[in-house]
Amino acid sequence: MELSISNLKSLSNHFSRRQESIVAFARALVETESPSGDDAGSKAVVGLLAAAAQTIDGVEVELLATNNYGQHLRVTAVGDAPHAAPIMILGHTDTVHPRGSLAQRPWRVEANRAYGPGVFDMKANCALAVEVLSACVAHRFHHQHPIVLLLTCDEETGSASGRALVETEARQSHAVLVLEPPASGGRVKTGRKGTGMFTIEARGIAAHAGLDPEKGASAILELARQTEHLHTLNGWSDGISVNVGVFNGGTLSNVVASEARAEVDVRFSNAAEAARVEHEIMNLRAFDERVGLTVKGGINRPPLERTEKVLKLYEQARAIARALDFELEETQVGGASDGNFAAAVGAAVLDGLGIAGDGAHATHEHIILDDIPRRGALIAALIASL
Repeated sequence: MELSISNLKSLSNHFSRRQESIVAFARALVETESPSGDDAGSKAVVGLLAAAAQTIDGVEVELLATNNYGQHLRVTAVGDAPHAAPIMILGHTDTVHPRGSLAQRPWRVEANRAYGPGVFDMKANCALAVEVLSACVAHRFHHQHPIVLLLTCDEETGSASGRALVETEARQSHAVLVLEPPASGGRVKTGRKGTGMFTIEARGIAAHAGLDPEKGASAILELARQTEHLHTLNGWSDGISVNVGVFNGGTLSNVVASEARAEVDVRFSNAAEAARVEHEIMNLRAFDERVGLTVKGGINRPPLERTEKVLKLYEQARAIARALDFELEETQVGGASDGNFAAAVGAAVLDGLGIAGDGAHATHEHIILDDIPRRGALIAALIASL
């Protein structure tokens, strides 16, 4: 669908008029705490979103339960082409902030910024997603492609149950628009590294550190050597990063440690790098043969690679942004999202389309209020143009 300048202006005016309502809804979502794994919190925030979605004419709202983890939300606007490939709007309702964070950092608005736990990643973008869907239905932008809004509840902890939903929807989607926060300067994300999570456990031999230390085999020393080795993998490729982020073990200072444990985060840019680094970690050999090693875990998210499909979608969004009088730049980042799963099954994905701001997962997390109208107009216009 070709969008005229007047249509784009109409969209901008729509989101400008609705800005206060979007901000109010974002506040309600932020003030409904929903840390990952909080069943009650997840259901409460999804309930607010479902109620808002049910006010949109002709949509189907589905609540998809998980095992004591909360609910995923799927909202479908079929339109005039029920058998066409849908356009998916993708996001998540869980946050990294534990209950009680709101009491420490209440919602507040200062100048052009709104602060609150999870507002940037990504409660405000959930509010915006519902408004985008409403605008698309009102303007009949779903007459060529149905629109599916999918908000998962476990993205921040690896998408154990959400992954299958994302992959199923993405396989049949014409395009996937991910409303994760943008990078600095409002840049969308045309590439994301994949992630792997590993746990390494060492079992040594305990001994008295003063009387007969030679009889012991230190699990801590073994894992210290493994940590040094793992960090050398960072030099393999510009796309690979390995970090031992958690390390613990031992019992008392005068005992040679018989047990130790380390948690490892791995990032990579493509499937070949993923296979290479995973093989290396899963096949670690002990420096001290008296110490036993057990490695658990593996690749959690594949990379979102900067393919021709991704670039074509970006260029389309960039052209719309220019028509809306702003420049939409791109970048590639180390962090992963559910967009990685969508890209890995072959979908055209554009990530980081959310409202500009800063401080994801941090105490200064905030959004830029003036970015709401142009982001809403951009996303709705992009849907209309596909």
